[in-house]
Amino acid sequence: MSKIGNLNRRSLLASALGFGLVAGAGAAVADAVKVSAIYTLPVEQQWISRIHKALNAAAERGDIEYTFSENVANSDYERVMREYAEQGAQLVVGEVFGLERAARKVAKDYPETAFLMGSSFGPVAPNFSVFDNWIHEPSYLSGMIAGKATESNVIGMVGGYAIPEVNRLMHAFMDGAREVNPEVKFIVNFIDSWYDPPKAKESAFAMMDAGADVMYAERFGVSDAAVERGVKAVGNVIDTSGDYPGTILASALWHMEATIDKAIANVKGGSFEAADYGQYSYMAYGGGSLVLDEALVPAEVVDAVRAKETEIMDGLFRVNVNDARPVSDN
Repeated sequence: MSKIGNLNRRSLLASALGFGLVAGAGAAVADAVKVSAIYTLPVEQQWISRIHKALNAAAERGDIEYTFSENVANSDYERVMREYAEQGAQLVVGEVFGLERAARKVAKDYPETAFLMGSSFGPVAPNFSVFDNWIHEPSYLSGMIAGKATESNVIGMVGGYAIPEVNRLMHAFMDGAREVNPEVKFIVNFIDSWYDPPKAKESAFAMMDAGADVMYAERFGVSDAAVERGVKAVGNVIDTSGDYPGTILASALWHMEATIDKAIANVKGGSFEAADYGQYSYMAYGGGSLVLDEALVPAEVVDAVRAKETEIMDGLFRVNVNDARPVSDN
């Protein structure tokens, strides 16, 4: 477990790297915003990795001094938040799903510190802002690809937890598939874990046994099952096509740079206030995108997807947001 009072080696290296890059760029350290991040999982985990990547990019530019703690247990989260605030962090970033009350209590006790937290709920004045991975738009597009790819008309979907952040992406994917293939059916299961590849793989195998020939890989492990059975998969949040060549049709990607950069600029300019940063995950802000493998996706499908993408970007098509738990078709 990583603690602020005894930061792990990676945290110390991140801090040192940020300082060295700032100094090397000739910028005054005082001008760099002090940013600390708290992660409940390793920085390699797909969702966390997008935040970490954006903060590292800001550190490399010399915009921030960056420290982080990973694998922080929920029972330690409040203490870690307080220690970062006490140590002078100007912006604290993290995810507070499952510990909303504790996190908001800390923010209230440190009104001069800016907090930007992944959350299912709203901001609280004066300093508690929220964000989320609103990549339902590229998820819809990836669903179009899956709907055209399935031959059995059965798509399997393995998710972590049935929370709004996951549910809305799965529903958007399902809507996209149904647009191009009204006959498609879905098998949906949640493994109640953010990281359990063996369990996700087992769930995927069961869906394939029930006829699924395309898999929605919301969790790690699903694509491994797809490779073993020779079926196709659609990725989520990060691009794993390099790890599964010939298997990943497309992925809806999340880019946190627009969200992070906006928050840093507001802190630096003295204008940070409680707000919902969710919009910065939309495609229009560069917060979401679709990547597809044109070697696996027919040209006419690529054209249809790109046309729909243009409609979204032009404001002519709005992907529906549905936070309800998705269920399997009968």
